[in-house]
Amino acid sequence: MNTNRTIRLLAPAALLLSCALAPVHAQQATDAQKQLAAERFTIVSPFPPGGPVDTLARILADGLSKRYGQAAVVDNAAGAAGNIGMDKVKRAKGDGHTLLVIPAGNVTINPTLMPNFPFDMQKDFVPVTLLAKAPNVLVAAPSAGIKSAKELVAMAKAKPNTLSYASPGVGSGLHLAGELFKQQAGVDILHVPYKGTAPALNDVLGGVVPLMFSNLPATLPFIQNGKLVVLGVTEAQRTPIAPNIPTLAEQGIEGVNVTSWYGLMAPAGTSPAVAEQLARDAADFLAQPDVAERLKAQGMSAQPMKPSEFDAAIRAETKQWATIIKARNIEAQ
Repeated sequence: MNTNRTIRLLAPAALLLSCALAPVHAQQATDAQKQLAAERFTIVSPFPPGGPVDTLARILADGLSKRYGQAAVVDNAAGAAGNIGMDKVKRAKGDGHTLLVIPAGNVTINPTLMPNFPFDMQKDFVPVTLLAKAPNVLVAAPSAGIKSAKELVAMAKAKPNTLSYASPGVGSGLHLAGELFKQQAGVDILHVPYKGTAPALNDVLGGVVPLMFSNLPATLPFIQNGKLVVLGVTEAQRTPIAPNIPTLAEQGIEGVNVTSWYGLMAPAGTSPAVAEQLARDAADFLAQPDVAERLKAQGMSAQPMKPSEFDAAIRAETKQWATIIKARNIEAQ
């Protein structure tokens, strides 16, 4: 046998595999890694280009392409409040090559809020990992004269239903944050829905409506220049983006943990081994310094999880919002 000729024949194949799986260290590729390296990827973003969902989809596409030596494209399958993109992934083969980047509301709110929601989130999709979070805050117009969440609760109890809060719309995560706050603080505050974050925020800036739960990145510039007063962050711990902002829990209002998050899901039939490998891959991509800076620029921080942890978090949050939606008789509009 001509050993040199055999080496020359095997070299290209070995090089291809080593390039495709180079960041997977020097260990032998697992079956899941070999499966993922077999063909191209499609990362579905069910919303238009731009914004956090699209950003995360492109980070994943770039990382998967480099790791597995396959093309990876982002498909902005927008429409029907995200349902068009979700349906595309639902119908895809569960082999790890068609993936969905999705915000929290589509996963944990819409199944209860929308009477004809077309998906069963437990049967149609496989949770892979939480990707990133963006903190939310409770803010007030300076003209309201409210300096803290404690002052807000005292004022709301003294004069029920005289205060109001704006939201981007009925059933939005920020609307439900307000309803959860009312429940936990034992106060009555009127809800004023708008058609989107921008008009709601504009009226709070103008003093038309005194209060709003909002995404911190959207409000931070106005907090810094004194056009909004921040009353608290809706997370269990202070956010590294603005560590000087106290949590609502620090001010005696427990249980208002509402974060804007974005996750990765795969079609039903995706094997646990492939889901776990994709979760590890995503964690690696998100930990890269340049990626961390991209996330920070949009007010996000990486929060990867194992598939089982992500599944448990989805179940718990879905139950929380279902309780609020039913107790407050909230209906999609």
